[in-house]
Amino acid sequence: MKSLTVPAEAGRLDEVTAFVNGELEAYDCPMKAQFEIELAVEEIFVNIASYAYKPADGEAEIRCEVLRDPLRVVIQFLDGGRPYDPLAKEDADTSVEALEAREGGLGILLVKKTMDDVQYAYENGKNILTILKKL
Repeated sequence: MKSLTVPAEAGRLDEVTAFVNGELEAYDCPMKAQFEIELAVEEIFVNIASYAYKPADGEAEIRCEVLRDPLRVVIQFLDGGRPYDPLAKEDADTSVEALEAREGGLGILLVKKTMDDVQYAYENGKNILTILKKL
């Protein structure tokens, strides 16, 4: 599994998406799957950058591995910020009223709906969010 460690800053998003896309390039990833993966990576990384360490600074590690039989990608996001399980919250309300009120939680709902598996763990002082997408 290859990894990239960067400061948890939203300005590093391009570096993170380039890392993941670079891993997918060798496998002729379908455009729809690559788009969904990129959206999920963006949502998760920006959330880490925005909330994991505030008001302090920290790092995020992104691990990526493409597996065969069946072809799928596993991406892990690790941070040493305060423990937070985004999967523990009830799914966001997508009613018109809630959308107009701009309540949060839509990003993680998008991740859950577009990925084939999403798991969270807190181990050794690290938040670990793992996504899996079949290619």
